[in-house]
Amino acid sequence: MSTDQQYPLASEPSAAGVQLNHTAVYASDRHLSAEFLAAVLGLRVGAPFGPFLPVDLGNGVTLDFYEKKDEPIQSQHYAFLVPEERFDPVVARLEVLGVTYYADPAHTEPGRINRLFGGRGVYFDDPDGHNMEVMTRPYARP
Repeated sequence: MSTDQQYPLASEPSAAGVQLNHTAVYASDRHLSAEFLAAVLGLRVGAPFGPFLPVDLGNGVTLDFYEKKDEPIQSQHYAFLVPEERFDPVVARLEVLGVTYYADPAHTEPGRINRLFGGRGVYFDDPDGHNMEVMTRPYARP
């Protein structure tokens, strides 16, 4: 397939009815990674589903942690939108767990939060180096 290939679109594209249902998150230890994220976000880890260990985000989306031991884990970015009243408890749980959080995605401002788009946000690494983000306001997109 050529990288220049164009795909036909509907005459009037619409995102209505299209939702992300789940995605796999590669982990060297699915239990450790799922429990870590669930602890930080104040959620529960679900029952195993085949090779996956799910964390339900409560909006119809599930992160399915999948153990991958035969090769290094490629770092990905996952961003979580939380209500304002859940932000301080997330930061407090990061502190209790001894996890450094940052105001920026490059991790150059440790122990600080950002105030992007009128909200608050932090970045931190999960056990496999995935760059996690928690924010109270979605990005303003053009």
